[in-house]
Amino acid sequence: MSASRLTRRIVATVLASGALVAAAALPAAADGHNRVGRGGGLSHLAELARHHDGGLGRHHDRGRDHERRSPIVIGDVRHDGIGRDNRSNRALNSEWVEVKNVGRQPVNLRGYTLSDRDGNTYRFRNLRLDGRSSVKVHTGRGFDNRHDVYQDRRRQVWDERDTATLRNDNGRVLDQTSWGRGRDHR
Repeated sequence: MSASRLTRRIVATVLASGALVAAAALPAAADGHNRVGRGGGLSHLAELARHHDGGLGRHHDRGRDHERRSPIVIGDVRHDGIGRDNRSNRALNSEWVEVKNVGRQPVNLRGYTLSDRDGNTYRFRNLRLDGRSSVKVHTGRGFDNRHDVYQDRRRQVWDERDTATLRNDNGRVLDQTSWGRGRDHR
């Protein structure tokens, strides 16, 4: 057998092995197993990467019910409004909490709540959050749309050290994120 023929057989074997791995991975990805930290089948290191935000100082908790994870989760948080005047509407709206739908199906957030550790609570009205989309919950006043909703508050809600808690319409904790001193990880 010549060297070129042997090389072709080795290459064909490698390509066939790659095709088998890809064929096995495609159904897993289509079934949502590529979502880190939300029922996916990824490694412990990938799970850690999902919950550590590169030094932004947030701790992320998926709630107690690990068997029935919700596709509705807390995404990014901006708790430090811009400018010196923290009561201006612009400064208030520069602080927000992102609520994400990591699933494929739309979810109506009517009755869901987002609260801080002091008990300040925002209750979602009739808002349909499409699959794989998000909405920012701003502190100040504004006109609600499918990407931004407003709490219509006149004072800051999210402190330098705080916790955002997301609950569904039955009051079950879906997700929780903390930041500040003593919470230097996500």
